[in-house]
Amino acid sequence: MKDFVLQINLLVFIALTIFYLYQIVYVAVVLFKRYRNKQCLPCTFHRFGVVIAARNESAVIGNLIRSIKNQTYPEKYIDIFVVADNCTDNTAEIARQSGAIVYERFNKEEVGKGYALDFAFRHIAQDYGNNYHDAFLIFDADNLLDPHYVDEMNSVFSQGYQIITSYRNSKNYSTNWITAGYSLWFLREAKYLNNARMMLGTNCAISGTGFLISNQIVQKYGGWKFHLLTEDIEFSVVNAIEGERIGYCGTAVLYDEQPTTFRQSWAQRLRWSKGFYQVIWKYGRALLAKLFKSKEHPFSCYDMFMTIAPASLVSLGCLLMNIAFLLVAIFQPHYVDDLVVVAGKSVLFSFVNFYLVLFLMGALTTITEWRQIKAPAMKKIVYIFTFPIFIFTYIPISIVALFKNVQWTPINHTVAKSVEEMK
Repeated sequence: MKDFVLQINLLVFIALTIFYLYQIVYVAVVLFKRYRNKQCLPCTFHRFGVVIAARNESAVIGNLIRSIKNQTYPEKYIDIFVVADNCTDNTAEIARQSGAIVYERFNKEEVGKGYALDFAFRHIAQDYGNNYHDAFLIFDADNLLDPHYVDEMNSVFSQGYQIITSYRNSKNYSTNWITAGYSLWFLREAKYLNNARMMLGTNCAISGTGFLISNQIVQKYGGWKFHLLTEDIEFSVVNAIEGERIGYCGTAVLYDEQPTTFRQSWAQRLRWSKGFYQVIWKYGRALLAKLFKSKEHPFSCYDMFMTIAPASLVSLGCLLMNIAFLLVAIFQPHYVDDLVVVAGKSVLFSFVNFYLVLFLMGALTTITEWRQIKAPAMKKIVYIFTFPIFIFTYIPISIVALFKNVQWTPINHTVAKSVEEMK
């Protein structure tokens, strides 16, 4: 029995290490590989439609629109569209006063950002025609844009990428361990996942907000037809399956507001976890099929599969297995000496190992992105230690998401900062 427990734990550890080893390679690529972005001619201007889905966002929508209007990119090539989605406040009025074109939507049955985006694309096509805009930039109402954001995205778009994601920073990193946990995760995703993918020529992934899609892609899908609880990862997975390249622009910086309470965070991450299960259930087989059959970028499908794979549940399963062995030892005294020691060490090893991995991940991201993080130095250091705890809280969330019927719910945004305050 002792040998069996040791072998099972060793196999799980080796399997997870092998499956995610490529992400260690990603880190090495970012740290040691020299990479130069291609430069396009500065006169290559494209017309962009900025699409913002907003539900009761009167506190923040004005600042986002002002940050769009203050871009270094010529204003005449930017049209701003706001979908006031089931609003009960004056979001629509503030957006109009700030200079946006507003479409008001009231639909209590089809709820969620994906439906709002589809609504916007249909109305833009009706009012401006199918080919007026070259591409669309998608934001959440709480975002803020660096003044060079559109310029930088235009540069990568001019290289031929039809879908592009950007660098996601935070407006409220220093509020508490929850906002810092989110922020570090998104910074790491930008720096050590999408950046590495771009450098290696494999597919990047859209992450909620701050991305570009060409008009060609919008017409290909007939609008926005992605309505699972995580429409962003669904969109990324579908494009990986279909061989559509997703690029990354690390010099296009946006600032995003993170939930400040654990209750809000629980609700949001519960939706994300449920959405990941939905995506893997719907597209997992197709991803694996493309992995073995596709001649073009099969690694992108592997990367996306591992992104949506419930690794936390595998780790949890291993932990529960060791706890079960401990219970067996209680009822089978002749196993006590061996099983208590082996299973106990395995449980401790699992916690310590994952804490150290996450700590190093947070520390590396904090060190390399030190100047980008808007927080006092001491808080930056403290939140490296709390980052693993934040990620550990995904374990109960992942379990609940397996059994709970989860619906889309809005997150209240109240951090009304300007771009100037983020400098």
